[in-house]
Amino acid sequence: MQKRNKTVAVIGAGDFIGGEIAKKFASEGFTIFAGRRNGDKLAPLVKDIEAAGGEIHARSLDARKEEEIISFLNDADKHAPLEVCIFNIGANVNFPILETTERVFRKVWEMACYSGFLAGREAARLMLPRGGGNIFFTGATASLRGGSGYAAFASAKFGLRAVAQAMARELGPKNIHVAHLIIDSGVDTEWVRQRRIEALGPNALDDPDLLMPPASVAASYWQLYQQPKSAWTFELEIRPFGEKW
Repeated sequence: MQKRNKTVAVIGAGDFIGGEIAKKFASEGFTIFAGRRNGDKLAPLVKDIEAAGGEIHARSLDARKEEEIISFLNDADKHAPLEVCIFNIGANVNFPILETTERVFRKVWEMACYSGFLAGREAARLMLPRGGGNIFFTGATASLRGGSGYAAFASAKFGLRAVAQAMARELGPKNIHVAHLIIDSGVDTEWVRQRRIEALGPNALDDPDLLMPPASVAASYWQLYQQPKSAWTFELEIRPFGEKW
């Protein structure tokens, strides 16, 4: 593995999508800075990346707190120039509108929209003086459609998409690639599998082509990073070939 003197920050380095993104970029030679609410849960990811010869710095991170985002990204940039910042916090919840409390609505917005704004702004602050960089945001079907029971989640994801779009228009001419990736599918995790069984019955998992492997999402992020600046994508929708849409 040829080491590059650049870092990738993954905010929301969970066990599935975030972890696979970190492993993919680490395998390509980048130093990884990984953050999630409970940093202790990053131990398996650290083990996997280091066993493969990669370098990772992992820590607890509450992305809703401005000072923590600033510290996290500044530390990544001090280690080596911050090349890519990936915001991957989900906050997917489903409540009927009358059961959507003020607290739920506000917390989901803080996690999925406000913290994305903080991450994007602080990454841009570090990248602008160098005249280049990449800021990528994970979206969902709810970024485009407010489904029944998803008032809190969809409004936050709609907002994150707007933040990303505004940033892309402002920062693109300054050689910073801002992209928003819409995952229009269930991702193959144990939580999603159980939800599908509960909703659709015991045969819900018979078709393996309807769930997206987390590694496929990571591959899409790598493809975004590799795009020439003469043909940048702002919004990329991905779904399994068997998905109806």
